[in-house]
Amino acid sequence: MKRLEAEGGEALADDGWSAGGIDGGWCVVWTRSQCEQQVHDQLAGKGFRPFLPRVNVWSRRGRFRCLTRAPMFPGYLFVPPPGDKDAFIEVRKARGLVALLGQGWDRPALVPSRDIEAIRLLSESGQTALPHPYLKEGMRARIERGPLAGLEGILLRCDPGKGLMVLSVDLLQRSVAVEVDCTMVSAA
Repeated sequence: MKRLEAEGGEALADDGWSAGGIDGGWCVVWTRSQCEQQVHDQLAGKGFRPFLPRVNVWSRRGRFRCLTRAPMFPGYLFVPPPGDKDAFIEVRKARGLVALLGQGWDRPALVPSRDIEAIRLLSESGQTALPHPYLKEGMRARIERGPLAGLEGILLRCDPGKGLMVLSVDLLQRSVAVEVDCTMVSAA
């Protein structure tokens, strides 16, 4: 990775968000529990421009509830691809870092820049965000709440308001579909 350095104190033209790596993606850094900020600070000190998205979450401090900023994805942060093996090794030296996701320094697992930009916008918006199960069409899912709680099936459509879940009886080779509220569905 080319580190950003200015000669003679001039301002850097880079906005800090374009990766300039393979397909413009960002590497995922997996950290030890609650070490995201520590790893972020070490990588920033070495010039790697890490991104640690944070969101507002409600937490309880004794008898009181308070709004705090917490990592959006606990245990993970993002960094532009480290370009060469020496830079990759420098990233790996950070205390609290478990691994960079992927298959080695030359084949990192990348998150597309458009996804990072969406995450950045949410993080900067100050909106309260809630964790939600990762659901994908075609996955086996379970309804967690409501009159159909405990029901399992295949999620065919996952729209913001309503999803479509298919229940099948293999022995009869028959299926039925039911509309569900996707906020009440989790991966089975």
